[in-house]
Amino acid sequence: MIELARVVQDLRSELEAAIVQGDGAALRFEIGPVELEVVVGVEQSANSGGRVRFLVAEIGSDGKVQSTSTQRIKLVLQPKLAATGAPLEIAGDARHNER
Repeated sequence: MIELARVVQDLRSELEAAIVQGDGAALRFEIGPVELEVVVGVEQSANSGGRVRFLVAEIGSDGKVQSTSTQRIKLVLQPKLAATGAPLEIAGDARHNER
């Protein structure tokens, strides 16, 4: 199992890498809503903090996940630039994204 926060962090890193790799490309893609569907298990610690964690199930080579202890959730993320709140483009030029 992987923490849900790690999955979102890795997605952010992949989108940032796509911007860098698109440097010099004539074709641009505007990023619309990003839909992420995952199978999660909920874990609650027994200590005084009582922290709840959402853990994303890793599907094994057989492609099966036990559904008795997991739930499927869908996140719809709308990527925006932190500095301006503008929509993101995979354009290869970070300055283009700083409108």
